[in-house]
Amino acid sequence: MRPLYVDLPTVASIVALSETSVQKLVREEPFPKPRAASSRRVAWLVREIEEWAEARPVSNLLPPKNTSRRTPQ
Repeated sequence: MRPLYVDLPTVASIVALSETSVQKLVREEPFPKPRAASSRRVAWLVREIEEWAEARPVSNLLPPKNTSRRTPQ
């Protein structure tokens, strides 16, 4: 069973952004708003996070080069 609600650290992990960036997106863009999970806790619906991510435009940027410290053999 997958979760219905996730907390801020999990949302940040899902969308590969920092918690601060997620909070900024909530304030400035049509990023899903958190919902009241209880009187003192908020959480995001996983479905809304997935819908937001799928609606993001496709990027023309190439992925960054591999920056690992491994040396080629």
